[in-house]
This record gives sequence, structure tokens and C-alpha cells, in this order.
Amino acid sequence: MDKPTAIVGRDRQWRATERFLFDGGIEGPLRIGLVSGRRRTGKTQLLAAACNEVGGLYTVCVQDEGDRAARARFASSIAEHAGLSASALGQPEPWERLLRSALETAARTAPTGQPPLVVIDEFPYATANAPQLPSLIQHLYDASQNGKGPGGRLILCGSALSVMHELLSGAKPLRGRVMMDLRLPALDYREAARLWGIADPAIALRVHACVGGIPGYRSLITSTPDSTGGFDEWVIDNLLTTDIGVFTHTEVDYLLREDPRISSRALYFDILSAVASGNTTPSKIGAAIGRDANSVRYPIGVLESAGYLTKSQDMLRARKPTITVSDPVIRFDRLITAPHLGQLEFGRAQQVWQAAAPTFRSNILGAHFEELARDWTLRFAPDELGSPAGFGDVGFATVQDNPGRCRHEIDVLAMVGQRVTVIGEAKATLDRRGLPDLERLVRIKELLTDLGYDTTDVILALFCTTGFTVDLERTATRRPDVQLIDLDRLYQL
Repeated sequence: MDKPTAIVGRDRQWRATERFLFDGGIEGPLRIGLVSGRRRTGKTQLLAAACNEVGGLYTVCVQDEGDRAARARFASSIAEHAGLSASALGQPEPWERLLRSALETAARTAPTGQPPLVVIDEFPYATANAPQLPSLIQHLYDASQNGKGPGGRLILCGSALSVMHELLSGAKPLRGRVMMDLRLPALDYREAARLWGIADPAIALRVHACVGGIPGYRSLITSTPDSTGGFDEWVIDNLLTTDIGVFTHTEVDYLLREDPRISSRALYFDILSAVASGNTTPSKIGAAIGRDANSVRYPIGVLESAGYLTKSQDMLRARKPTITVSDPVIRFDRLITAPHLGQLEFGRAQQVWQAAAPTFRSNILGAHFEELARDWTLRFAPDELGSPAGFGDVGFATVQDNPGRCRHEIDVLAMVGQRVTVIGEAKATLDRRGLPDLERLVRIKELLTDLGYDTTDVILALFCTTGFTVDLERTATRRPDVQLIDLDRLYQL
């Protein structure tokens, strides 16, 4: 299958879908696939394109729709795909008959040489009122394996990650019967720059710090900034205006509604605000919102499984994991939009952004640049630094310098077992980085060597948004163990 040019990235996911559809031939018993990802990651775009390629049957479920209406909608999709008038339909059939009918219709109408395909988008909406659906699909699958049911391909898709992942847990009906479990993350930062058509890496970094690599936002925001001043206007017009589709406070509310486990959103909003403000452990989060640590552990787990919070471990210390907000839109909302919601509702977006700009620079942009530095080390450095097998696990760490009476925070640390492969520092500052920054990395290397780590072939990497001093650049040309990564190199421009 040829991936449509409108789909940015997703090469691996497109190939996985193609293998699911074609490997082993188009005949044979039923195959089941799952596709999941948070709201607006492009699941529908990917699956609709696959349906177009093979002439598949695509249907979408609707949130808060009753069971009878959902079955009527499903039946209408089958009729339309078969070229029949939906007005000729009578009472909606039970789900088991509808599922069988969908697969049989897909097989009957599939073009020559193409596999029969049925895609049920937003499947969790249907299971809300029909929890028996996974069991019914299991029965169809088992019957098909025994030659007593329809074959073809059935893909179940959904944004409620907890529901989708629960389908394969424990003794659930579909466990052991799903051939493809495709999870769509956000686009990486380079793909996101291509998505937005931004050639200036400084602007691409800022946009990514606000909305991440979520393809769905591109279709809702028609403009792209082309300068720093243009970026300010872009934020005001698109992210802080209450009557625009990507007003971040409304968007975050939608995200939380996707998970059926989140009933009291106020508590979850408070936890997200506390984490975005720098509270990184359950005890600190609880103290920030006036609750004890135990009472916030479950909602923290829910937010983590939904992909909105991330737990990361210091790579050198056995200590409590650090909890951070993993979704840029949520972080932007909690730090910029939510604290000024009243003023924004009065149309004072420009004044709010002027007041919040320092918060964006210090609490969002800097932390986001560190994340991208780690992402570059994990994702792109293996090819660009000539180490195809990669540099091992990548994260952050702290190391105590007792002689110097200080503690060093390491923004980027890559390790393979006890062997340190990369030590890096990432700074989104107005000043260029110079020799003192390299000397600090050398000192950290010495400390790690004293602690028993192998630093023989370590790479010392400096990341900076504003570049480097001349003396540091001259030193780097003479030292193959030193890598300087500015924005052009980070974005491969």
C-alpha cells in the first residue's frame, strides 16, 4: 500500500498495518487488530486511508449514544458500504448479527486481490452500553478459526487508552486473539516541524513546547508562526482565545473525559497543576493540593496509564521516581491558561500572555528543550553519531560532588549497564554556552569514573538554543569526544 502524502510520519505504523492486512495471504480465518492513541493523534486518518486502499468498511461509534442508536448507526454503515439505502433498514439487529454481517459484507464487496477489512473507530464508546462486545468478537474469532465463521480483518480503534489496553489484560476475551496492537504516540519533534511546515527551528521548538506532536491540532489551526513576534501572536490567537477550537483549557477537559475512570475531574486537574508546577512525588503533590500521599496515588496511576503523566527514575540513584507532565498541551494549560482563565474569558489574551511569558520561558521552554535533548540522544544520535546500536538507556541523573561541595544535575545521561556512553547538558538560555560548561561535563565524567562507572568512550554533549562561544567550538573540533548540538543540528537543518 502507498501511504498518502497527507500523513506525516507514521511510516512504521503504516507498514505494521500493511503486514496485518496482507501477510500470509488475504484468505483464511479472522484476524483482529487494535489501534489506540490519545485524542487527535491521527488514528482515524491512518485507518480511513487504509480502508480507502483496500476498499474496507469503516464505521465510527459516538460518545454518550444509547445502545439502540449505536446498533442502528452500525447497521447504516454496513448498508451504505453494501450500496443499500439505510431507509430500507428495519429494527437494528443484535450486536452479534451486526458484527457477522459487517465481516460478511466486507468480504463480499472487497476488490479483487484485497483483504476484507472492517474498522470500528472509537470502539470504547460502543462498549459503554454493550460490554458484551469483546466476548461476542471472541466467539466470532473462535468460530472463524474452526471454519464456522467469516474471515477477514477486524480493527478496533479507540482514544480511551485504559479501555483499549484493558481489552488484552488478564483473562479478558480478546487476550491471545489479537494479532496487531498498534499504539500511536505523538509525532517526534522533527516530524512535528514538517507537519506545521516550520523551517525555523527556534519557532518549531516553541510550537512543539505548546502543542507537542499531535497531528489533529494542525487541521484546527490554519496559521503557523514565522518569527518570534509571530509566535506570540499565534499563541494569543490560537491557544488563549476562548472561542477557538484549540483553546487549551477546553482541550484538556476533553482529554480527561476520554477516560471513563476519571469521574471527578476537579481532583485530576489539581494533580496535573501540582505536577506542572514542579511537585514530582506523591507526597509533594498531595501537600500541594491539601491531600495525603495515599489519596493521590490512584489518580496519579490513572493519569500515567492515560499517557498524561510520566514517571522517570534517576539513572544513578535508587530513589522515588520523578513524576512529570508528559503532554505539552496539558502543561501549557496548567501553567499558562488555567491560572488566568477568568481574564481570558474577558478577552484579555494579549495581557495574559505578556504576564505569563516569563513562566513559559522558565517553566516550559527550558524543560521541554531538555526533553528534546534526551529524545535526540535516544532517537537520532545513533545514526548521526555513527552508533547504529544506540547508546543504551537515556534519562537524567544527579551526582554528588563532595570535594566541590555541590550536586550536579545531569540533563542527559545514556548508559549501557555500568558503561556511560553520553553525558549531556541542555540549556535554553539567551547566553551561548562556553568552555566552563564543557569543564563541568568533564568534572561529572571524573565523578562517575570515581564511582566505578566505565567512562572510557563517553561522549560529552552540549545542547543550546543560542549556540556556542568561539573558543568552545574550536575546542570541539580538536576533541572527537565533544559534540555541540544547536537547534539547526537538533532539527537536522
